Amino acid sequence: MPSAITPPPAPQRPGIEIAIDRGGTFTDCIATNIPGREDVVVKLLSVDPSNYEDAPTEGIRRILETVTGEKLNRGTPIDTSQIASIKMGTTVATNALLERSAESCALVVSKGHADLLRIGDQTRPKLFDLNIRRPPPLFSEVLEIDERVTPEEYTEDPNPKSSADLDALVDDVYVVKGVGGELIRIIKPLDVEKAREGLQKLFDSGARSLAVVLLHSYTFPNHELAIGKLAKEIGFTQISLSSQLLPMIKAVSRGQSAAVDAYLSPAVQQYVDGFRSGFVGKLEDSTGSARCEFMQSDGGLVGWQRFNGLRAILSGPAGGVVGFSRTCYDKEDKVPCIGFDMGGTSTDVSRYGGLLTHTLENVIAGVTVQSPQLDITTVAAGGGSILTYRNGLFNAGPQSAGAHPGPACYRKGGPLTVTDANLVLGRLSADHFPKIFGPNENEPLDFATSRKAFEELTETINHDLKTAGGNTLSVEEVCLGFLDVANESMCRPIRQITESKGYNTSDHNLASFGGAGGQHACAIADRLGIKRVIVHKHASILSAYGMALADTVQEKYEPCSCDYYDSVDEVKSRLGNMEDQVTSQLKSEGFRGDQITYERYVNLRYAGSDTMIMILEPADGDYAAAFIKEHEREFSFTLPNRKVLVENLRIRGRGNAGIRGSQKSISKEQAALLPRTVSKDGSRMLPVYFEGGWKETPLFVLRDRIPGDIIHGPAMIYDETQMVVVQPGATARVLQSHIVIDIKSEDAASTSKEDTDVESPLTEDPIQLSIFSNRFMGIAEQMGLTLMKTSVSVNIKERLDFSCALFGPDGGLVANAPHVPVHLGSMEHAVRFQHKLHSQHLRPGDVLVSNTPLAGGTHLPDITVITPIFDNAGKNIIFYTASRGHHAEIGGILPGSMPASSTRLYEEGVQIESMFLVRDGIFHEEEISRVLVEETGAHPGCSGTRSLSDNLNDLKAQIAANAKGANLVHSLIEEGGIRKVHFYMDAIKRNASTAVRAFLQRTHDKFEGKPLTATDHMDDGTPISVNITISPEGTADFDFTGTGLEGLHCFNAPSAITKSATMYVLRCLINEDIPLNEGCLLPISFNIPPGTILNPSGTAAVCAGNPITSQRITDVLINAFQACAASQGDCNVFSFGFGGKDPESGKETKGFGFGETICGGSGAGETWNGTSGVHINMTNTRITDAEVLEKRYPAILNRFTLRPGSEGIGQNNGGTGIIREYEFRRPLSASIVSERRVYQPYGMAGGGSGMSGRNTLVEKLSDGSERRVNIGGRKDFKVNTGDKVIIETPGGGGWGVPGSEKMKMIPAETQPAWGFANMWQTRLEQSN
Repeated sequence: MPSAITPPPAPQRPGIEIAIDRGGTFTDCIATNIPGREDVVVKLLSVDPSNYEDAPTEGIRRILETVTGEKLNRGTPIDTSQIASIKMGTTVATNALLERSAESCALVVSKGHADLLRIGDQTRPKLFDLNIRRPPPLFSEVLEIDERVTPEEYTEDPNPKSSADLDALVDDVYVVKGVGGELIRIIKPLDVEKAREGLQKLFDSGARSLAVVLLHSYTFPNHELAIGKLAKEIGFTQISLSSQLLPMIKAVSRGQSAAVDAYLSPAVQQYVDGFRSGFVGKLEDSTGSARCEFMQSDGGLVGWQRFNGLRAILSGPAGGVVGFSRTCYDKEDKVPCIGFDMGGTSTDVSRYGGLLTHTLENVIAGVTVQSPQLDITTVAAGGGSILTYRNGLFNAGPQSAGAHPGPACYRKGGPLTVTDANLVLGRLSADHFPKIFGPNENEPLDFATSRKAFEELTETINHDLKTAGGNTLSVEEVCLGFLDVANESMCRPIRQITESKGYNTSDHNLASFGGAGGQHACAIADRLGIKRVIVHKHASILSAYGMALADTVQEKYEPCSCDYYDSVDEVKSRLGNMEDQVTSQLKSEGFRGDQITYERYVNLRYAGSDTMIMILEPADGDYAAAFIKEHEREFSFTLPNRKVLVENLRIRGRGNAGIRGSQKSISKEQAALLPRTVSKDGSRMLPVYFEGGWKETPLFVLRDRIPGDIIHGPAMIYDETQMVVVQPGATARVLQSHIVIDIKSEDAASTSKEDTDVESPLTEDPIQLSIFSNRFMGIAEQMGLTLMKTSVSVNIKERLDFSCALFGPDGGLVANAPHVPVHLGSMEHAVRFQHKLHSQHLRPGDVLVSNTPLAGGTHLPDITVITPIFDNAGKNIIFYTASRGHHAEIGGILPGSMPASSTRLYEEGVQIESMFLVRDGIFHEEEISRVLVEETGAHPGCSGTRSLSDNLNDLKAQIAANAKGANLVHSLIEEGGIRKVHFYMDAIKRNASTAVRAFLQRTHDKFEGKPLTATDHMDDGTPISVNITISPEGTADFDFTGTGLEGLHCFNAPSAITKSATMYVLRCLINEDIPLNEGCLLPISFNIPPGTILNPSGTAAVCAGNPITSQRITDVLINAFQACAASQGDCNVFSFGFGGKDPESGKETKGFGFGETICGGSGAGETWNGTSGVHINMTNTRITDAEVLEKRYPAILNRFTLRPGSEGIGQNNGGTGIIREYEFRRPLSASIVSERRVYQPYGMAGGGSGMSGRNTLVEKLSDGSERRVNIGGRKDFKVNTGDKVIIETPGGGGWGVPGSEKMKMIPAETQPAWGFANMWQTRLEQSN
């Protein structure tokens, strides 16, 4: 129940319509519907306390003065009788969340889950940070409520009950029907008096804002509603119930959303109240004054009375999306648009194809938010992006100079930025930029300072080039190079929002807006193959204009759990009831029925998959058919034998009585206008630098141009608020409300660049090196997007346990997009193995598959799919693409294929040394099925895979990911030629090698050339030892002599894992972005003695070596470098399930297998505390949400909390481990594979060790009593109904002697530096 006042009726009335975008730096205001005159635009600083208290109020005052010609005194309430509406977007919520500047709230959760939101999904934000920094929590106190409910049935049940049997279970006391239709068992009813007592204590402690998230409240909100009623009676002023904000499954996301709402809503309401106080009547009487509405993150307006914190976060960017969608999309030609909103700090990109698209889960300011938001991707590249040169590479961002000190040209001593590069190249004119700089704020941009700084940087770059024997660069070439790199970084998210969803990027128009968009739009479009750029006349204030064009929106959500085709009538009936509620709400706000339109959505998924698609009502009303069609379009496959399940229902009602964007078609307007080429004669000429040198370029002022004017590039078009660069070869056409720029299309060469330019010499260029590094990594990332979207299993699609990479023609690693660090570099060994085995007889259309250690695998569940890429003639292999995914079930002696008791490789599942998965384009389904089922099940005590369908679909997804990479490689070669692409492939490897050598040289000097040694032990006593000898030249020998023998257990680790761990540790210690390829290990030689646990024989069991032993290798390497204390050194693999082949009867039983890895504490360092409840080092997969776990499997998660006291104590403390307690509702097989149950995570520099972990089985005996037994670190065992498994994970070691005061430490979890991203962008950020 977000606190809100029911808005009074607001009949539409004539008058001025004002729209405002209050941004971080500037506030843009636009007034429309003014009788007898054009729109009025006002732009002013958002914060200017010496002149006015509130920028939007001041903007409205200035507009009224302009319109009426009357003087209005500041500070006097404004009469709004002439104003029909005020529509505003604001960054108040955004800033409060980014800066953590609002008052913290209190959190109410189900008992046993106090740390649910602190642990979250257990991933760390930055993959290579040893100092793990999470955003601080939004709440300061937590109240656990002693109540509990859980789903009565589980969706993975292979023999589900009939509807009649389920109905018979309902007694309305202990088993009830949830809102979504599923049965809910009430395990522990809410104790109202205890809840009241706890809430009163919170209130007495000073808490006034409350976030409430109880498990499964998305479908059983009763307990939350009761708590909300109690809290209101006690006097809490803000009560945010997760079940009322957005009733969707996933407790962490829903809970964080409630916390965001409770945290931000008071700040938002305070701002709204302050804004209203500046007007006569405080805007409360909508019949006699202006109607006041605010933009929400979903692109819809809402009355000020209902504007809350959760939906205010993307208020400003949402206005921009509405703006370009209403003004730049042509309903006649229906060419979809990409919104390109480039500002000072970042760039927002989005797509519009006739309908606003929303996401329901995004990561914002480090918090996963479950709320409808426009699908906007933000990249940290804007006009203020800082330009740096490191390790031979050009970098643009992600750091920004901000408004203070700003770019170097702002006269505040700031760094070089993209803005400086544009200024030096003449793409910004100081004469046409506000003169607001210098001590008196009256000076222009400082060209001389920018130029001097670039000259100094150019000297540094040329010194390196001369040393390497390369060609030197001019200042202008360096500036243009940085712009090219910045443009490439902005192209990557555009490719993601199009190509990853099945759209061709080049089939779009680019709608450019924002303060810096016009300077880069042509170059961005050219790089992406886009033929047309559209710039609206209000482009620099398009977010504000979008507010004017937006609809007032009411939405209604309800959970719904059913088979679609069994419940069509129920779904339609519920949608009708929801529509009636939305209609009533909009009519209460003054809209007539003819002003209201509706969008009806059903959120659907396949049975067994967590991938949901929100389907808009199709013309024929068949939502499931539309879902299947959309699933095939976006993911390239369907699952014909799976049920289509309903997850929730959504109604979006839109009321509109304001202005609309021009309905005139852009294409029709162009055809109707008489073209007139504008001569540059008489125009002011400016020197502007383009590719090829300086060009005298005419400057045109837009207000002097008339519709029909044609301007040939190069040209600059100035429109009072922005500069538009028309590049050479492009043609700009001036329309009534737009500039349309057509990019010159080069004629395709008659022959491929693969076969041309064979004689011209190539020299290494740091600009091209930086761009190719981005392109190669972009290919690997796009492969990852494809795999994530086309896969079926939860392990790959949701937990993201996979990696994709690009390899050279010899199988050497070129670029790895890591999501799981243990895959770093290890895939190279698998690709090289297949290359040596098959390269002479591979053909186009072939795909290979492999997973055995002897063939470069790490453990059997990680199946690698390898695709050779041929030249156009189909004769020579020019690259390989490969994807490695963890298949959660591949057969073996236990469900989940991670048996703790395995001693031989065959016991762990399917073994594939090498086979053709696809030959000549034909998928060998029968052959791979036979291997997965029959051959695997033929071994003693083993079953074939228990999830063949998932295996086949995930393998097909890996094939699709590889094919995506192959297509992108061919596109890259078409652009640059095969020689150039291969040249920079090798150059990037050398670049990575140079960075590692430089680090090793520094390390040699730091330790005075002494060997670095360390030894640690596995829990069975097996030592892992390393001796690192570093030469002054920056080469090193990593000698693992002294490591113990391979064991008769599953913890043996193939040698590829040691090399992956080494690459990971080196990247962490270098602590800079470097290319991740085979060059990283070129300066390294390895001695890993055969027959040891790190180089076992081909028949040794290895399933735990990949997730567990890899962590110990990392501990040893970090110890040798004395980098920080040990983290938990484990990832606690727990699995359970049933089914498969009975070892005695041989009968196959349907069942399921489930597995997950569990986080612990990270180690402290010299300048940081460890982080609690987080995945560390060689893994970063997500943990299963409690609600998803209980809905899908017969288990109850009783506890998921931090483990106080498990941290190592020191000057800086380590992070704590966690406690995860499962209770089972039927007999199952279970397995735990873990370490650090004997040997503790070491401290460093006198710090204490972290506490070791512990695994406990609590057996429920027939008399009702319990028996607690220690499971140990490695065990396969059985559980019965009512049994519990408690996993307590290790804490991290401490750094420094406790009590010492060397320096003041900053806790890792209190350092804010958070921005916006969608879910996939966040995963990419984690790899940087």
